[in-house]
Amino acid sequence: MNRLRHAVMQRLRRTTSALRGLGRRLRDESGSALIELALTMSLIGVPLLLATVHFSLLLIDATIISNAAHAGAEYGMISTTTASDTSYIITAAQNDASGLGTTLNVSPTTFFACSNDIGGTQYTTQSAATSGCLSGHALQFIQVVASATVTPALSVPGLAKSITLSSTSIMEVQE
Repeated sequence: MNRLRHAVMQRLRRTTSALRGLGRRLRDESGSALIELALTMSLIGVPLLLATVHFSLLLIDATIISNAAHAGAEYGMISTTTASDTSYIITAAQNDASGLGTTLNVSPTTFFACSNDIGGTQYTTQSAATSGCLSGHALQFIQVVASATVTPALSVPGLAKSITLSSTSIMEVQE
């Protein structure tokens, strides 16, 4: 009986020792950080990258539209004659944004304001501005509003498929 007890105890010690060695190997975390990084990047990194690309493309389109409005206003500010030539103002803006094609809508308008209160009342005619200005003189301005509905090349679920972007440029007309 003593012999049997000794054999069982010896077998139990070997099994316990083997289990402890296996436990030590299982507790080794040398590769877990890499697995956690891969999971995190797939769950957070990819959507973040897609959203960044989406908004970058929208920012490029917004800059093109802003530049087009500025180009139209820049042409119109040359003189009172060019300020009233809406077809060339529209053409100048559309030529500057040729990448958007015919989706660019351009709306030029002129208005007058008093030199001492430019942000105040806007008048539609020079005579109305002259009579409305108590001190100072009437100034003519050209305002160009450019807008376009753009569809980014990259479609991100949860974000709008097309967005209307708009920009306004106002400049004083040279006399």
